[in-house]
Amino acid sequence: MTISPPAPATRAAAPRSGGFAPLGPTLAVFSLAAVLSSGQLYVVIPLLHGMATGWGAAQASLTWLVTAFGVGYAAGFLLFGPLSDRYGRRRLILAGLLAAAATTALVTVAPGAGAAIGLRVLQGVAVSIFPPAAMAYLGERVAPHRRTLSLATITSAFLAAAVLLQVAAQALAGAIGWRGVFLLSAAVFAVTAVAARAVMLPDPPRTATGSLASAYRAIPSLLATPALLLRYAGTVTILTTFVAVYTGLQLAGPAEIAGSPQALLALRISGLPFMLAVPLLTPVLARVPAPRRATALLAVAALALATAGATGPGVTGLALLLALYVFGIAAGTPAVNESIGAIAGGARGTALSLFTFALFLGGSLGPQLATAFAGGGFGLLMYGTAALLLLGVLALAAAARTGRA
Repeated sequence: MTISPPAPATRAAAPRSGGFAPLGPTLAVFSLAAVLSSGQLYVVIPLLHGMATGWGAAQASLTWLVTAFGVGYAAGFLLFGPLSDRYGRRRLILAGLLAAAATTALVTVAPGAGAAIGLRVLQGVAVSIFPPAAMAYLGERVAPHRRTLSLATITSAFLAAAVLLQVAAQALAGAIGWRGVFLLSAAVFAVTAVAARAVMLPDPPRTATGSLASAYRAIPSLLATPALLLRYAGTVTILTTFVAVYTGLQLAGPAEIAGSPQALLALRISGLPFMLAVPLLTPVLARVPAPRRATALLAVAALALATAGATGPGVTGLALLLALYVFGIAAGTPAVNESIGAIAGGARGTALSLFTFALFLGGSLGPQLATAFAGGGFGLLMYGTAALLLLGVLALAAAARTGRA
């Protein structure tokens, strides 16, 4: 028996037969938007030196530009996810992409670091409109037998953004400067909004009753549902360990890697093929029910980290184990998303906004976790992150049992 929280005051009509979204164009546009949205968290990292030079600021103090965006990004999920239940996915996505374009361009006019930090918070809030509404749209408007593929593709795009946007910013900064990188991002957001308008299906009729605040009343019900709360707890550990592992490698990695930006970048890039392989393998992966798939794949990821800690492999061995870890994360995360959407009832948008909030809340905790573990060396980093991810796996396993109660 699945557990569904009470539906909110807004209810959307089911898609008509044959009224599902075109898979290829939808995934192409949504993947671009996902990479661009999530990548804004990381895009400033290669730009910090140029920004510090232009403003006469200490480069270390500008790391707040990353944190500021992350705060706005995570908080925005809770704000806009419920609104997509009330006002429609397409409407929110189009408005969000245009707002992202405007706020991204605004960062370029910041006269100094303080103003830029404030504008990055605003940018994070605007960019946060897309992810939860997009996840809910895919869960509703894509044909049921294609939903696992679509969620895996978008989740891989969100994760791959950590590498792709840093590489792009590093390549472009010398030619167009950091302001040029932000202006180019703004232009791509605007183009993506036009493309999304062309490929997305119109929102089905919705009946909204009650006040605007009623759109958020589903949140306590969702958090009071054990099968969902346990899944959210497990979700936090996913990006916490992902960010902690790659941050910690810089602080406490093997001698051949730590302190070498080129080696670290190459190690990150080596995981991209395994992220991109996930959508291709979804026809096979989808044969396993989402709750079981999530726990199995994330358990494999935890085992890969523990093995790295136990064996102390060389660079090649570490690359292979991290590739296995990345595959487990990239394939397991959409399974968690899918299992949440399946039991959220009419509050799918709100439930998935909580999922995305939990995911990126974990991402913001990752650097602190890396700092805590790095003092104990590479072994503690691997064992510690493996243990935390295993706790997440146990929470997801408990959630699956609760959902059958």
